[in-house]
Amino acid sequence: MDHFVYRDGQLYCEDLPAVDIAEQVGTPVYVYSRATILDHYRRIAEAFAELDPVICYSIKSCSNTHICRLLAEAGAGFDVVSGGELFRALQAGGDPAKIAFAGVGKTDREINEAIDAGIGLLTVESEGELANIARIAGERQTEVSAALRINPDVDPKTHRYTSTGKRETKFGVDLARARRAFEDFGRDRYLRLRGVHLHIGSPINSVEPYVEAIGKALQLVDELRDAGFQVDSFDIGGGFGADYQQNQAPLAADYAGAIVPLLRDRGLRVVMEPGRSIMGNAGILLARTQYTKVSGDKQFVIVDAANTDLIRPNLYGAFHFIWPAQPPAGLEPTCREEGLRMAGTVSVDVVGPVCETGDFLGLDRHLPPVQRGDLLAVFTAGAYGFAMSSQYNSRCRAAEVLVAGSDYRIIRRRETYADLVQAEW
Repeated sequence: MDHFVYRDGQLYCEDLPAVDIAEQVGTPVYVYSRATILDHYRRIAEAFAELDPVICYSIKSCSNTHICRLLAEAGAGFDVVSGGELFRALQAGGDPAKIAFAGVGKTDREINEAIDAGIGLLTVESEGELANIARIAGERQTEVSAALRINPDVDPKTHRYTSTGKRETKFGVDLARARRAFEDFGRDRYLRLRGVHLHIGSPINSVEPYVEAIGKALQLVDELRDAGFQVDSFDIGGGFGADYQQNQAPLAADYAGAIVPLLRDRGLRVVMEPGRSIMGNAGILLARTQYTKVSGDKQFVIVDAANTDLIRPNLYGAFHFIWPAQPPAGLEPTCREEGLRMAGTVSVDVVGPVCETGDFLGLDRHLPPVQRGDLLAVFTAGAYGFAMSSQYNSRCRAAEVLVAGSDYRIIRRRETYADLVQAEW
């Protein structure tokens, strides 16, 4: 499912040794595989081809404009949740008609920017937002196509911070209020409330929550149509899983096998918002070992990457497989499992230099012996890795590199100290 493999005792990204990138670009550095990105996108497009969906890549997962441009050229639209993400989508050459704009707190400025751009679908998440968009559209005398985000009260069984389909979350409106919202706004002159939208969370590593949520949404669509409303769009959201561990997430074909029959022959323009499933396994984070130390019965590997570069382990308790880019002979990883223990490995905590005890990339990992200067690879870091990075502790954010075959190019230079203060003058 990705193009990061060990050959002859060292890690390759496509046909390029990871150590070559680190030596030339420095560390920490995010390394993305062009072939993996396109392969994952095409798998989704092929699996859902019967529905002819608008596949809107979720920019929040990895927002580099070079990657967005690559996906736009492959046919993707964009899912955006801010004015800044809309700007990125347009800078990357995105087709405005294939842009969906979600988010619970869109400002008047962002709403006007979306209207100015002529985006395809504005997702609305509350009655107050419906009223505000109707006001703005009326003042401008401009038609705005919108979809109401519903909250189907479905448990996606993921981390509570990324579960968005339960009634107690801030996202969308419940089914009863959705019916009233269409009654109140579904016949507005300029706000064209033409669709429904749902996004129940991420990552979702089973098909059952989608089946339940889509079933509830389709029942609502039928009721709205029976009441005379013209509902012709259905955004099923995203949230498809990625393999943080071997064979953890269903294939695109597995998701499609459960979802396509539900939407077949429904007369709906289907929109999808994949992000993690495209980018997760398409990127790694390379970090250089600075020191090793022992404290009591604990061993630490201290690297130059931190939770400022990859916050997911600290924020979500997320697992990312970690392994040397040049392991000793016989210690190439046999899989990418959390409990992997091979003979000749030792238990260590892989930690960063930030002044927080929560600054770690992996705890109690059984790794081959590691020395100062050794290069470690943190896998499945392509989604919500760099996109969530920060300058805390006045750390310069990492470089980003895109590999194609045996070549690479820097798609975001490493920040400098001057970058840290450039907005303060």
